[in-house]
This record gives sequence, C-alpha cells and structure tokens, in this order.
Amino acid sequence: MAVTSVCQRDLPHAFARGIMQEADGNRAKSNPPVLGPDQSLIYSLTATDPHPEVAAVNDMQWAPIGSEPLPPPLPPTRVDFTGNRSEFRKLVTKGALLELVTFGFYRFWLVTDIRRHLWSHTAIDGDAAEYTGRAKELLIGFLFALAILVPIYLAYFLVGIEFERWQGFASTPLFIGFYAFGQFAIFRARRYRLTRTVWRGVRFWMDGSGWAYSFRAMAWGLLVFLTLGLALPWREASLERYKMRHTHYGDLSGDFEGDGWTFFKRAWWLWLLSPIALLIFPLAPFVYAEFKAREWRWWLDGIRIGEVSLSSQLPHDAFYGLYWKVIGWWMLLTALFAAYMGGAALLVVQLSGVPADQMFEAGNTARSIPMVVMMVIGYFALALAINIVMRVYLQRDIWAKVLETVEVHNIGAAADVRGSGELASALGEGFADGLDVAGF
Repeated sequence: MAVTSVCQRDLPHAFARGIMQEADGNRAKSNPPVLGPDQSLIYSLTATDPHPEVAAVNDMQWAPIGSEPLPPPLPPTRVDFTGNRSEFRKLVTKGALLELVTFGFYRFWLVTDIRRHLWSHTAIDGDAAEYTGRAKELLIGFLFALAILVPIYLAYFLVGIEFERWQGFASTPLFIGFYAFGQFAIFRARRYRLTRTVWRGVRFWMDGSGWAYSFRAMAWGLLVFLTLGLALPWREASLERYKMRHTHYGDLSGDFEGDGWTFFKRAWWLWLLSPIALLIFPLAPFVYAEFKAREWRWWLDGIRIGEVSLSSQLPHDAFYGLYWKVIGWWMLLTALFAAYMGGAALLVVQLSGVPADQMFEAGNTARSIPMVVMMVIGYFALALAINIVMRVYLQRDIWAKVLETVEVHNIGAAADVRGSGELASALGEGFADGLDVAGF
C-alpha cells in the first residue's frame, strides 16, 4: 500500500519529465543546438546521431608533434638579365670616345659604369644585384700599383742598358715576378669586386691571402707547362676551390665542388685538337669557343654558397657566333685602318711635297710630324673601336647568354643571412689594370 502511494505520488513528476524530454528531442531535430560549455563532448561523440560539428571533429586526422611532413623543396629559381643591348652599346661607345679624349684615364669610370649596368640588370628571385664600387677607388689603386711597378720596369731597363749580355738572363726573373704579381692581382681584384657586390642588402666578401693564391697558381702553372697543358683542368679546379672557399655572402661560406677529372672528361678532345687549331686558323675560334662554353658550364655547376647551388644548361656551341662576329669586326676595322693610313699618307705627301719613302728621313723631321699625329690618332681609334666590339660581344653578350641558362637551387637557404666582412682596397684592381690582367 505504501509502495502504491509512493508510485502514485511520483507519477505526475515522471509524466512531466517525459513530456519535457520529448519536447527537447523535437526541438533538437528541428534546430540542432551548437555545442557549448554545458554540453558534454565525450557524450556527444558516443551518440548514435552525432552533431554535424562533432562529425567534422571525427574526420580530422591528428598527428603527434614533430611528425608533420616536411614541405616540398622550392623549384629552382631562374636568373633574369634585363639589360638593353642598345643602351649598353651607347654606354661603351661614349666611354670609348671619352677614353680617347682623356688619353685612357676615363676607363676607370667606364669600367664602373659597365659593372653597374650588368649588376643592376641581373636579378635572382626577383631582386637585382648592386655594384657599389667607385671609379675614384680604381684610379687611386692604379696609381699605387704604378708606384710599385714603375721602379721594377725601370730597373729592368737600366740592367738591359748597362749589361746587355745579362738582358736575356734578367728577362726570366722579370717574367716570373710579373706572373706572380699578375696572379696576386687577379685574386685581389676579385676580392675588391665581391666586396662591392650587394644582393638583398647583404654584401659578398672574401678573405684569404693573395700571395698564397699566387704561389699556388705558379706551382700549378709549372705543372701545366711540364705536362703540355694536360694538367690544366686540375689547376682550374684547385684555384677555383681556393677562391670559393674564401668567398662569403654575409655569414654563408662558399665552396666549389667541381673537380678536374669532370672537366677533363668534358674537354680532353679539345686538348688534342689545339695543336691543329694553331696551324689552321678557321678551326681556332671554334675550338676556343667550345672550350670556354664547357668551362663556364663546369664552373657554374660547381659553385656553392652555403646550401645554395647553381646549375647551367649552356650549350656547347653557345659562343660560336660571338667569337666569329668579333673576328669579322676585327678584320673590317683593320681594313678601314689600313685605308685611313693610306689616305693620310697620300694627303701628307701632296701637301708637303715630300715623297713617301723620304717622309721619315732625318732631314724631314718637321714635315713628318703631321703624319705621325695622324698615325697615333688612327691607332687609338682602332684600339678603342676594337674595345667597343669586345665589350659588347665578349662581355655583355656572353653575360646574357650564360645567365639565361643558369638556375639557382635552394634559394631559401639565403633568406636568413647576416651581414659580415669588410671592404677591400682597390690595390689589386690597380695591379690587374697595370699588368693587363683585369676582368670586368
């Protein structure tokens, strides 16, 4: 009886709870609630008809920390050269004319303008390089180099006059000394150019000893001489490795992974053809152009800056046309110079009345001065015209042809670089200019 009364007493409450649960269920079907802090996620995950957001959570894949897949490597970056050929030709033509007026001293400003043009129109990953060198630095370096080289030339000249029988003996140490100075100058000139090259606000720089490089180059040069040129690939690999291991971009160090054996396998047959090419002129430009193209590609494939590497697909015949165009221009300019000299001689003979074969005799010194002046002007004009041709074809055009085949791998490794290194003096450039071993 007591149990019955309890059940009857609790029945209204149970009935009310059933009605509320049914109402809640109907409301959930018509308008599913959003999970909130008052709902149990664990309970919802075990429900037979989970909430849509719970189903989305179920579809997510969870991975432990540290096991995420690495992103794929970035594709190689192309090197873009946007320089205008006509603009470059006007630049070097104007510079050549100013060189003629200033007796050659404008070349320091011309070299600076050429480098700024080439550097500023060369872009890697969308950012162009910058050349910060100044012509005044090159001029001062050249004057310092002259102060060292002129006494050496003078001493050799005096020895030759005083001891004529020793002149042949004196030429050997002079040649060795100038060769050593030349290799020192090549290393220091490269060091100067690198410290004036900036990309993305970070400067390249170089350490190492110029004299250590010079001695290394002399030893390899002797070996190349003794092997009739067969050791040249190993010489190039060794010297390039020394230069690159002392090359830096900010706090990234360089290296060179090219080896002499690879270079030898690419160009050994050119070594066999070289004696024939020296005897048959039309073959010589092809052999040299072939060698330079293979050398460029081998050199580019071996360059490393930190984790950044380069590669090139430069064709073996890329330079054939350029070298033959230079030869064609050289022959044309030489013919024009010969015609100019013939016309000048005829004009002087008619105006002075002195026969051409007597023009330079002792009694006709005064009358020969106009002819000498015209010869000097013609010679300088010929030299400057040839320089224009060589700068357009063998500097600008080779630069463009090489860069259009270059790819930069893992450029992201150069994203976080800190500036480092110090500026180098232009003394090496001065030596290189004075010894005629300077590059652009």
